Amino acid sequence: MTTTATGAVPRADGQPADGQPASPDAVEDAALGASPTGEGASGEGAVGSGPAAPGDASVPGQRFVGSLSPSRAADFVSCPLKYRFRVVDRLPEPPSPAATRGTMVHSVLERLFDLPPAGRTPEAAVELLPAAWADLLAREPELAAMFPDGEALEAWLASARELLAGYFALEDPRRLAPAARELYVEHVLGSGLRLRGYVDRLDEATTPDGLALRVVDYKTGRSPGPAFEGTALFQMRFYALLLWRIRGVVPRELRLYYLGDRTWLRVTPDESDLLATERRVQALWAAIDRAHRTGDWRATPSKLCGWCDHQSRCPAFGGTPPPLPVAVGAGGPLVDDADPAVCEAAG
Repeated sequence: MTTTATGAVPRADGQPADGQPASPDAVEDAALGASPTGEGASGEGAVGSGPAAPGDASVPGQRFVGSLSPSRAADFVSCPLKYRFRVVDRLPEPPSPAATRGTMVHSVLERLFDLPPAGRTPEAAVELLPAAWADLLAREPELAAMFPDGEALEAWLASARELLAGYFALEDPRRLAPAARELYVEHVLGSGLRLRGYVDRLDEATTPDGLALRVVDYKTGRSPGPAFEGTALFQMRFYALLLWRIRGVVPRELRLYYLGDRTWLRVTPDESDLLATERRVQALWAAIDRAHRTGDWRATPSKLCGWCDHQSRCPAFGGTPPPLPVAVGAGGPLVDDADPAVCEAAG
């Protein structure tokens, strides 16, 4: 396994982006996701089993114990009480400009690949922003209240345009043909735990060594410091584990693009790496299940508390959590059946 951080990624044709030297894997970069026409399929729908209803499993008769996505796993690791508020209590959270901007930029990058290859330019991406924002408003009209006036809205849209410019500094989409975009994936492990989530982009190529997969994730924040880098890479390994279990192929490369400061992380996993990830997921679920059975959801204060909407209910800030829902005591599976997060405020 190799992890690399740098300031720019070579384009798919192997040429450097923004004057940076091409990486040693430039030839592989050209093969993964590139085609003579640059055309690719949209990855609507699920890989493998398809989205299952709460309580269902991928295999008939298989025991089902609960479900977990990378974002909720990260919640529990950072603060079990935040996980409880989101999954058990299902407390509403107000929309934030950062998270909404991330969702909008993800939507633009998905739609960008609907354009002919030659048309995937920075200008075209900016032109897709108004429609993406209009679609968000149609689904959630309350988002308009985030901006007190037109000037605040324009400043926010300008920050989204800057993030799109960051994407083009890292990659040339004209030479890519993604196999899937915003791809929902899920798989039920032998233990009965259902893993689920959305992959921002999946690139595929047929090579002399067989099928090669590359998982790409866009983060609209800045690259994390060493203290939080492991959480981001765990998310990528989580997706790699899902794809390996579903398709029987270990992804050759995992890439995280940080559009906020135009940097990236790269991981090349192997089977032992993904087996270790599976063991970690199982151990994490055991801890979640123990908290679920005992009602012991502890707050873990950290620098991330500044982003949390639940400080008024948190004992670490003098608050009192609401009583646990009565249904929690029924002993059924603990199911995060909300749509898996496509974008988080931190990403």
